[in-house]
Amino acid sequence: MKPISAIACLASALLLGQGARAQMLLPGEREANVAAISGVVAAGAKWQLVWADFKTADGIVGTADGGVIFAQEQSDSVKKLDAAGKEWTLVPFSHGVGSVSLDAQGRLFAVERTCTEPLNSELPGCNELPRIVQLLPERRVLATSFANGAPFGRLNDLVVDGKGGAYFTVGGGAYFVDPKGVVTPVVENIRPNGLMLSPDQKTFYVTNNTGVLAFDVKADGTTANRRDFGALDGDDGGDGMAVDTEGRLYVTAARGVHVLSPRGEHLGLIPTPRRPITLAFSGPDKKTLYVPQMGAVGPDGRAWATPELIRNTAMTIYTLAMQSQGFKGRPK
Repeated sequence: MKPISAIACLASALLLGQGARAQMLLPGEREANVAAISGVVAAGAKWQLVWADFKTADGIVGTADGGVIFAQEQSDSVKKLDAAGKEWTLVPFSHGVGSVSLDAQGRLFAVERTCTEPLNSELPGCNELPRIVQLLPERRVLATSFANGAPFGRLNDLVVDGKGGAYFTVGGGAYFVDPKGVVTPVVENIRPNGLMLSPDQKTFYVTNNTGVLAFDVKADGTTANRRDFGALDGDDGGDGMAVDTEGRLYVTAARGVHVLSPRGEHLGLIPTPRRPITLAFSGPDKKTLYVPQMGAVGPDGRAWATPELIRNTAMTIYTLAMQSQGFKGRPK
């Protein structure tokens, strides 16, 4: 195990030195004054910084011990962060892993971006196909191509169905892969990113930039009845999603975390200190929201920056105490 990363320690020290968060914004942060959303979050709830690094923390999922796991594409690994803020590598050598999803049986699935990860693309002779894989308890490749044989390209996000299959996004569409590796399109020609299943697994959701689409899920995992589910109140860049015990949907976008009712009504926005990417409920009672967000504080105490044309992959994970509770029927 290793402790919270050095830049997270620095950021925390800066914060503690100035007292309450309301009295100071760290470099690169923005105002994030939380207003009450009934049954969801209390007014004045404060974001807490728990982790930061120069590399990503994507496709985050809660774990039974109150911690989280997440994909770190640039280190080709899946990381574990426990409730005490201790970090270690859970799965090494996962080639360009970009998102993970865990089912109630403890099976860990992932998208591996392989040679489409910019660092890997520079490796001589890199020719591995991007793939949907099961990483734990044993490694198994579900699929590397669409039904017509075309390779996936750079995969995005996924959520497992608990039956050995998974839904995933890539390019301009969302797809389902069954346990035998058969890939079926859910929707194409949209601007997809994050995706989620309702608590009863009868509804599949996928973001479409400024809103969320919904589909009925059939017994075999395929879908029907496409419809507009809800809008993000004029925000754009819909990304990661989570669901609570009441069936409310939590969607990250440019301004923060949007909360939608089970009927798709916009209940409110939880503003975030940075642009959020992904999110998950965890903590001992699953009432803590973990939200990885873009950017971090560097060793010099300033916002971490990279040279021109070099991608800035730095991220910070913040937590927020919630009144709502994440759905316990599956990790995410």
